[in-house]
Amino acid sequence: MDTFDGVSESAEGGVGVGEVRNNVVDSDPSNNNKAVVTQIGKRRRKLTSARHIESCVKTDTRDLGQLLLSKSDGAILTRSSKFDPMKFCELLVMAIIMHDLPFQFVEYAGIRQLFNYVCADIKLVSRNTAKADVLSLYNREKSKLKEILGSVPGRVCLTSDLWTSITTDGYLCLTVHFIDVNWKLQKRILNFSFMPPPHSGVALCEKIYRLLTDWGVEKKLFSMTLDNASSNDTFVELLKGQLNLKDALLMNGKFFHIRCCAHILNLIVQDGLKHIDDSVGKIRESIKYVRGSQGRKQKFLNCAAQVSLECKRGLRQDVPTRWNSTFLMIDSALYYQRAFLHLQLSDSNYKHSISQDEWVKLEKLSKFLKVFYDVTCLFSGTKYPTANLYFPQVFVVEDTLRKAKVDSDSFMKSMATQMMEKFDKYWKEYSLILAIAVILDPRYKIQFVEFCYKRLYGYNSEEMTKVRDMLFSLFDLYFRIYSSSESVSGTSSASNGARSHVDDMVSKECLDVMKEFDNFESEEFTTSAQKTQLQLYLDEPKIDRKTKLNVLDFWKVNQFRYPELSILARDLLSIPISTVASESAFSVGGRVLDQYRSALKPENVEALVCTRDWIFGEENCTLAPNLEELTEDISKMEINATNSAGGSNTVTVGGQS
Repeated sequence: MDTFDGVSESAEGGVGVGEVRNNVVDSDPSNNNKAVVTQIGKRRRKLTSARHIESCVKTDTRDLGQLLLSKSDGAILTRSSKFDPMKFCELLVMAIIMHDLPFQFVEYAGIRQLFNYVCADIKLVSRNTAKADVLSLYNREKSKLKEILGSVPGRVCLTSDLWTSITTDGYLCLTVHFIDVNWKLQKRILNFSFMPPPHSGVALCEKIYRLLTDWGVEKKLFSMTLDNASSNDTFVELLKGQLNLKDALLMNGKFFHIRCCAHILNLIVQDGLKHIDDSVGKIRESIKYVRGSQGRKQKFLNCAAQVSLECKRGLRQDVPTRWNSTFLMIDSALYYQRAFLHLQLSDSNYKHSISQDEWVKLEKLSKFLKVFYDVTCLFSGTKYPTANLYFPQVFVVEDTLRKAKVDSDSFMKSMATQMMEKFDKYWKEYSLILAIAVILDPRYKIQFVEFCYKRLYGYNSEEMTKVRDMLFSLFDLYFRIYSSSESVSGTSSASNGARSHVDDMVSKECLDVMKEFDNFESEEFTTSAQKTQLQLYLDEPKIDRKTKLNVLDFWKVNQFRYPELSILARDLLSIPISTVASESAFSVGGRVLDQYRSALKPENVEALVCTRDWIFGEENCTLAPNLEELTEDISKMEINATNSAGGSNTVTVGGQS
C-alpha cells in the first residue's frame, strides 16, 4: 500500500492517484492493489480523452451523401455545405414573388438581423436590387414560355378580361390555354398589362394584337373566350379582321369568339331571382340581424341547440351580385330553418320573420338553383377540359327551364319564363364548335347530339344538319392541312429502295400471281379503305357514359390511329368555356397591388403576377378564393359542452373561442 503514498494530485490540480486509492480503500477495504490500479487507469484515460476532445480539430468521416444531408427537427433537409450568395438571392426573390412581399422587405431591420445571424458574411441587397432581380427573373421565364408556346403541337386558345385596381387603374389579363405534347391541359398568364382608358373595342384590339405579336402566337390562335361586355363584340370583329389579313384563323374565324358560359348562366339566374326578391331579401336581412352583435349570435346558438341542430355547418351571408353565393346562403338558411322559427318566437326584436309558405318556396327554389350551381362549378374548371361539357350541361339547363315553365307554382312559372327569355337570347342556337367538341368525347359521340336535337326539334332537324356539315368540313380542313403527304411519299420511296435480292429470284409465274393479288379488292375491303378517320371513329361503339374517363388520355392513346382527327380533338378540347382563369388572376393582382403597395409601377405588377403564375402556378401558392370563400361565414358555430370557469358554455364562432 506504501507504493502509492507519494502520488496525491496531478500537476493540473486534478484528482490524483492517492485520492483514488483512498477512495477505493475507504469504500471497500477488502479491495486489493489490482482493483485500485484498474480505477486509476480508467480515470487517467477519461481525463486524457476529455482534454484531447477539447483541443483536437474534428475530422468528419462522413461520405459525400451524408455531407449533403442534415437532420433538423426530425426532418432530413438537402443543402449545400457552403453558403452560396447567388442561391440566397434567388431564393429571396422567389419568396418575394410567392408570398406577395413588398420589395422593401429586404430592408426590414429584423430581417437583416436574421440574415446576419444566419451568415455573418452575407451581402444584403437593397429593395432596388430585389426589384431588378424580379424583373430579370421575369424576362428569363418569359423567354422559356415563348419556347414552350413555339413547340405546342396544335393551336392555342385565349381568355381575357379587364380589372380595375384599388387605385382605379385598369389592367388587362390575357391567358393562354393549350394541350402540350404529353396531352396535359396547360394554362399560363401571358400578360397582366396596364390598360389606360378608353376601354373601347378599337383600343382593346390594338392592345391585344400588340401583345399577341410580341409572344409570336398570332398565327396559332384557335379561339378567344370573353365575357358579354358590349365592347368585346366590336373588339373581336376588329381582331378577326386583322388576323384574317394574315390568313391566321381557320375558316376565317367562324368560331373564334366564344362567350363565357359562366357569365351567361349568371345573367340567366339573376333575371329569375328578381321575381322572388322578397323572400331572399328576408333571409339576407335575417342573417345580417344575427351577426349584428355577439349577444344575438349567442341567442341564435341557443335557439339551434334547443331544436337539436348541430351548429357545425356555416350560416352564410351572400354577395348580392353573385347568384351562386345567394344559392349557398339559401341552402345554409334552410338547414337552420327551425332555429330561425324559434328565434322568431323568443326574440321580439327580430322583425324579418319568414312565413312557412316562404320557406316552402325557398326550398323549391334551392333544388331548382342547384342545377345551375353545379353547372357553373363544372364550367369554371381550369385543370380539365370544359369544351366537351358545354353541350350536355346546357341541354340539362334548357330541359330544367322547360319543365319549370309548366310547374304548378306560379312563382316558378314566372321565374322560369324570365330565365328562358335570357337563355334564348344567348343559347337559342347552341354553339356549333362546342357541339362538335362533345362528339369528340367517346362517351357521347354524335349520338348524344342527335338525341338532344331530336327532343328539342324533332327528327332530321336543320340544327342537326348544321352540326354534321360543320364536323365533316372541319375534319376535311384539318386533313388537308396536317395530312403528311411527305411522309407517305417517303415511306413509298423507302419501300421501293428496300427491294431485296430475293425478289429478283422469284419466278415469272409467281410474279403474275402476285399481280393478280395486287389487283384483288373485295367490296368490303374497298368500303373500309375509303372510310375516313372521322367515319371510323364514329362507327366504333361508344364507351360507357358512366365510365370515369379522362378524355385527353383517350386521345393520347389513340393519336396514332387517328392522326389528323386527334389534332382536331387537341385544339377543340383546349377551348375554355369561361373566363375564370383570367378572373382568378385579379385575386392575385389585388394582393400584389393592395393599399400598402398601391404605388407599384405597372411593369413591376405584371412581373410579379406573371412570374408567380409561371413558376408556381396554382400548386404551391395561395389560391384565389373559391366560390364558397366568396360568401362570408357568419358563424361556423360549435357549442362546446365543456363549461368555462364561469359555469357557462363556451361558444366557438368561426373556429375561435
